[in-house]
Amino acid sequence: MQLQGFFKKPKNELEKGGRTPAGATAEVHAEPSEICPACKKAVSPGELWDNNLVCSCGHHFRMNARQRIDFIVDSGSFFEMDADLRGQDVIEFPGYDKKLKHARLASGEKEAVVCGTASIGGGACALFVMEPSFMMGSMGTVVGEKITRLFEYATARSLPVVGYTVSGGARMQEGILSLMQMAKTSGAVRRHSDAGNLYITVLTDPTTGGVTASFAMEGDIILAEPGALIGFAGPRVIEQTIRKKLPEGFQRAEFLVQRGFVDRIVPRADQKKMLARLLMLHERG
Repeated sequence: MQLQGFFKKPKNELEKGGRTPAGATAEVHAEPSEICPACKKAVSPGELWDNNLVCSCGHHFRMNARQRIDFIVDSGSFFEMDADLRGQDVIEFPGYDKKLKHARLASGEKEAVVCGTASIGGGACALFVMEPSFMMGSMGTVVGEKITRLFEYATARSLPVVGYTVSGGARMQEGILSLMQMAKTSGAVRRHSDAGNLYITVLTDPTTGGVTASFAMEGDIILAEPGALIGFAGPRVIEQTIRKKLPEGFQRAEFLVQRGFVDRIVPRADQKKMLARLLMLHERG
């Protein structure tokens, strides 16, 4: 969510460009607003925060990883794992070091996924949440390593895994090494499943590319947020390839539910309750 200028100090009459207020009411500064891309109405940040970053029309704004964790887990139950792992310019891709530094500053995270253990509605689980502000949640070697380690930890302790995905796909700046994470994470998911453990994914906007082609769509139960874009290649790429106009709503969560790729669409307000119920129903003795 863009709040440009929100923390900007207002000028007074002595500063260049400042002016004397016409009256006492001019001292009250209007709260900046966000334009909802769905209904085109202005929504105040306060209203959005009160509604878990969901507009009154139902549009779900993107959440960062820490916001989701605070929103979904039981208070004080999250313990982070592998927090110090961070990506490097492994193939000396031009400008990648600067991109990584910018991504860390923009997101406040060291990498594009946060992993750990938590409880949701009293149900213990391993949890990963991808970070959209870190190069749009792109999957590099460290993202693959952290998710693999999480699944291996969960397998050893017979824990279910809950995963929130948001991604533009594999990270091109790491070349074939990023693509290898698809097989690496899928192997860890398979071993976790073979041991009789539950894996629930929650697909958020957007979940695309190599993440969709691997661990995002390998959950035993696949949930999605309303309106989330979910697919491998983007709609424009597909249209240019097949030279045909795609159906309305193609690759949106609602379209995928109708075709069996997603089990259920769950609005953000209902997600904790839903996850808690699923964890309870599949609890191992």
